[in-house]
Amino acid sequence: MSRRATSVDVDAWRGRAAEEDAERTAAEGSDVRSVLRLRGRSRTLLRSLLRPHRRLMLWAVALLLTQNAAAMAAPYLVKVGIDTGVPALRADDTTVLVWVALAFAVSAGAEYVAKRGFVLASGRIGQAVLLDLRRRVYRHFQRLSPAFHERYTSGKTISRMTSDMDSISELADGGIEDLLLAGLSVVSIAGMLLWLDLELALVTLVSFPFLLWISAWFRRNSAVAYRRTRETIALVIVHFVESLGGIGAVQAFRRQERNQAIFDAVNDDFRLANRRAFRLISTFAPVVKLIGNVTVAVVLTYGGWLVLRGETELGVLAAFLLYLRRFFEPMQELSMFYNSLQSATAALEKLAGVLDERPDVAEPAAPVPLRRPARGDVALRGVSFHYRPDTPILPPLDLEIPGGQTVAVVGATGAGKSTVAKLVTRFYDPVDGSVLLDGVDLRDLAEDDLRRAVVMVTQENFLFSGTVAENIEFGRPGASRDAVEAAARAIGADAFIRAFPEEYDTEVRKRGGRLSAGQRQLVAFARAFLADPAVLILDEATSSLDLPSERAVQRALRTILAERTAIVIAHRLSTVEIADRVLVLDSGRVVEDGPPSALVDRGGPYAQLHEQWRDSLL
Repeated sequence: MSRRATSVDVDAWRGRAAEEDAERTAAEGSDVRSVLRLRGRSRTLLRSLLRPHRRLMLWAVALLLTQNAAAMAAPYLVKVGIDTGVPALRADDTTVLVWVALAFAVSAGAEYVAKRGFVLASGRIGQAVLLDLRRRVYRHFQRLSPAFHERYTSGKTISRMTSDMDSISELADGGIEDLLLAGLSVVSIAGMLLWLDLELALVTLVSFPFLLWISAWFRRNSAVAYRRTRETIALVIVHFVESLGGIGAVQAFRRQERNQAIFDAVNDDFRLANRRAFRLISTFAPVVKLIGNVTVAVVLTYGGWLVLRGETELGVLAAFLLYLRRFFEPMQELSMFYNSLQSATAALEKLAGVLDERPDVAEPAAPVPLRRPARGDVALRGVSFHYRPDTPILPPLDLEIPGGQTVAVVGATGAGKSTVAKLVTRFYDPVDGSVLLDGVDLRDLAEDDLRRAVVMVTQENFLFSGTVAENIEFGRPGASRDAVEAAARAIGADAFIRAFPEEYDTEVRKRGGRLSAGQRQLVAFARAFLADPAVLILDEATSSLDLPSERAVQRALRTILAERTAIVIAHRLSTVEIADRVLVLDSGRVVEDGPPSALVDRGGPYAQLHEQWRDSLL
């Protein structure tokens, strides 16, 4: 692979991976209002997460104020010791110094107790918030429509649940305490400086314009930098998941070099984004320290001159300098923890964006009940659909399928077969028209009623990690073992299941890897049989099977399709032959409709497909 080709591939992949974020940015706008919108929804999310913990937060605030007050006492006690306790020693009076020492001990103990209590309280709040946030995001991801998951890659989903959560967790585990205490210390110390000596405080204020300028510069640039780190780490995870998810194809087609080049590129983007963030820190922190040291030097010089002139006391100057050092130390800590805050803020914005996504197929506000048992009458009335406005998939389509009828839908690739299946299962809503079940628009049905009445089995035959019995039981959660085994026997899966040493308790492993394609299909059919839907949709259910497996599945089909409405999407016409009726689609239009034998005799498009299929068997 040439260097140029690799560069082109890297740029193309990076562009495709970032396409969704670019489209969303374009839709929301890139002006100040869009930035405020992002921040607004993340603040709304944060408030909703914190609302259940208001009492504990008030307790934590009280502990934080106590800790800060105890910390603020130490420099003032130094002032009292120098200006009052030391002169009293000349008269052999140690009372003041003893009380100062006791006050030091009390303040130190109070600071310890308050700090410990605050860490425990903030830890409880932080972990509860993270638990709630993970639950919300996971629940919302499951509620979002298949259309969302088709455009929002699994890598980005994992990034939201891992790296973004980790950024928020890092802040919650320790950064919050330091940030709050540092901010409170700055305000408290500023008040103490003004109270101790107004003239020295005014000298200190000379440094404030420089602090405000460097802080504003850092805040403005770091917000962009840390949002960029979240975007680049998401691309790293996206490519990692994509590559390892298809590792068989990667190795079979020798794509290791290309994938490595793409990974190196996005990984380097992440490195550069982090380097940019650290460069900001490396500028901000030393500048704050420089301003602090210069301010201390100026105050020490001017304050010493005032002490010599008798215009202020030595204890006041000592306490002032101690407070001043404590004033700039939190400023430096704020700079060190501000990166965690910005990273967590960017992560929270990403998560708020996910939670702000609305399902393309929303639950009805006032669902219409579906009669039980459902008859299974399916109707498409004036249905049109497109995935992209410039690429229509279905023109206005009218179709009636009476309950109990098995309808096979055939046609060339891209004719709209799977789209019909997805509309009947309401994975998508039509652009125009309506899809009806027993005379009720699917958009008016509660999701539980719809999923109970309509089940789709696809060629992927997805099996979850767990046992064979557990995978069949997904068809009707809570079903007894007898019901599970009866479903497997009815489908013809019982024999191969009992051939396993653990029988129904056999672990299917990841994605059902322990089972063959035919066995996975039979388990999926047993699951559907147990669900006992009024409408069953089979989308290319036998396309990946070999001939012996297909014959076993064909026998199972006759059982599972009996006495229910069935829509069978198939390329293999062996599956079609068991149908009562065949629909031939061409560019989303029904060009033939009738029993399979009658269509073969008619000599039209279906007859041609049937002849081509028979020739393929020779």
